[in-house]
Amino acid sequence: MKKAIIYLFILSLLFNIWQYSFWNSDIKNLKKEIGVVKAKNNLCQDSIAKLNFILEDANYFSLETNQDAIDYLGDENIDVYIPYIKEQINNMNSQPKGNPLVPMDPIDGNKFVINKIKFINHRWIIGDFSNGQIWGEVILKYFINEDKTVSFETAQHILYAK
Repeated sequence: MKKAIIYLFILSLLFNIWQYSFWNSDIKNLKKEIGVVKAKNNLCQDSIAKLNFILEDANYFSLETNQDAIDYLGDENIDVYIPYIKEQINNMNSQPKGNPLVPMDPIDGNKFVINKIKFINHRWIIGDFSNGQIWGEVILKYFINEDKTVSFETAQHILYAK
């Protein structure tokens, strides 16, 4: 009986040593993985900070972030104002000779239309236009009239020829 207790004691001792070494190595691996994850997290945080800086810099000339321009608009809600003006410009694209804000006649039967616009402030818009083969950019002046209609004027344009 004493031999059986001694064998059980030795067996339990060996089992405890094995468990200790197993869990100890597992904990070391987990600590190593945590270190790798923390390093990746720091790298991601740095990347996010850089991208936020780039985004802030890119949006410096933007109506959405220009508080002076927003204040100038007064009671106009830019969340309604911007889509309304975009719709006005897009509606002009359907005219037979193309968008009249693009001072170019159709080339080879392809009319010029404005594809994308960005509001610079409460008076200027920059837009990208094309006829499917030739591209360009246009700077537009826009004004909100007393009757809430919008007037446009082409300030400058540039054509990129291939």
